[in-house]
Amino acid sequence: MITGKQRSYLKKLAHNIDPMVYIGKSGLTENIKKELLTGFEARELVKVKIQEGCPLDPREVANELAEELDAEFVQAMGRKFVLYRESRENKSIVLPGK
Repeated sequence: MITGKQRSYLKKLAHNIDPMVYIGKSGLTENIKKELLTGFEARELVKVKIQEGCPLDPREVANELAEELDAEFVQAMGRKFVLYRESRENKSIVLPGK
């Protein structure tokens, strides 16, 4: 569980990154989950964009994925959301207070 201060720090880092994963009409697939796991190992902080044709709610999807993939929900804005999970091998983000 991350603190409010850590969440705020991650929001700041996520501001300038482009979405790495796109969710389309087919919704949440196993490939999307695999992409997220790869993204967590590579960058730790992953921004996801839900395409216009997809009826899913960003906040619901983000919370569902965070729980399923053992990640932390950082924020949702519009059709985008950000998740964080510490990398096992490529740790690059040092959270404040740790």
